[in-house]
Amino acid sequence: MKILIASYNAGKVEEFKALLGNSGYEIESLLDYPDIEEVAETGTTFEENARLKAETIAQRLHQVVIADDSGLMVDALNGAPGVYSARYSGEPKDDDRNNQKLLRELAEIEPGQRTARFVSCIVAAYPGHESLVVEGQVEGSILNQPQGKSGFGYDPLFYYPEQDRTFAQMALAEKNKISHRAKAFEKLQEAFAKWLEGLNDEISSDE
Repeated sequence: MKILIASYNAGKVEEFKALLGNSGYEIESLLDYPDIEEVAETGTTFEENARLKAETIAQRLHQVVIADDSGLMVDALNGAPGVYSARYSGEPKDDDRNNQKLLRELAEIEPGQRTARFVSCIVAAYPGHESLVVEGQVEGSILNQPQGKSGFGYDPLFYYPEQDRTFAQMALAEKNKISHRAKAFEKLQEAFAKWLEGLNDEISSDE
């Protein structure tokens, strides 16, 4: 079975492929379909945006699509950047600009008040079938300068206290054991086989 990851973000696609690597499915992404326009993320929650991407593209391609919407929520900023994490500093999306804006917004905030969490909502969709929705999150804090060269997005600023380092200081395999996306994916794995079984039953009954 083919599963499409509804993202043009190469870093995110790499993470999903690593997580799905031993699943036995053929994994594609929107990087393999350059003619498909990216779905506008007009939702106000991570779930709404993940649903929009997964369900819209599943309808277009008539296949199983997995999409996630994820982002950083900083307590001192009332949950910002939240669903606007990827475009926090405007268009076009730029990780460095986003990180610089975040540092400016937190310039007057004491270290102990810079608590934050990464949140990931993953949706698996197929036309005419109820979507599967899972969510994961991981707690940390925001440093006052980037550390590490791995990962993408806000990883260089996101300090994970349990390992005394940022996400950008971890290898992908290490990050994939503890990240918000890994936690959501673990829940997805627990429910995905049953969801696919129900999907196959529906398809068979329609034929």
